[in-house]
Amino acid sequence: MQLSTTLSLLALSLLTACSGYAPPANVTSLTQAQLVAKMGPPDTVRQTASGTRLEFPRGPMGHHTWFVDVDGAGHIVQAEQVLTEANFNLITPGMTQDEVRQRLGRPSETQGLGRARGVVWSYRYENYACQWFQVELSQEQKVRSTGYGQPPECMRNDNNILFP
Repeated sequence: MQLSTTLSLLALSLLTACSGYAPPANVTSLTQAQLVAKMGPPDTVRQTASGTRLEFPRGPMGHHTWFVDVDGAGHIVQAEQVLTEANFNLITPGMTQDEVRQRLGRPSETQGLGRARGVVWSYRYENYACQWFQVELSQEQKVRSTGYGQPPECMRNDNNILFP
């Protein structure tokens, strides 16, 4: 690897490390520019009826996705961690893929189904059962079903003597 590439990667990792994981407690006293300086650039920016919504997923192994609403003047209105069971319960069959993204943000993982029957989106979230929420999307990009499953990092490996 060239020295310039190595230095660029090091600088990028330092910049990423400086960004905050979650919005600060006094988020409504900030402007959008101040928040982005603290948290880093958002993954997705969406226009809403009252302004803009910034999406900050903290993954793929993270258990939080923050939606931050900004008014037309560039001031923060509210911040919400959206990966909750209350929000998962709002995802119902027939919803579009875009409606799911608007409610939950980017999934932690995406897996295709056999014979091109669609995809499964999986969302890690904070819970005591080591589970994730999954959304099955049809080829038509509509929710077919939802449920909870066990992510790969929680699967028990009975052949592992040191860490059962």
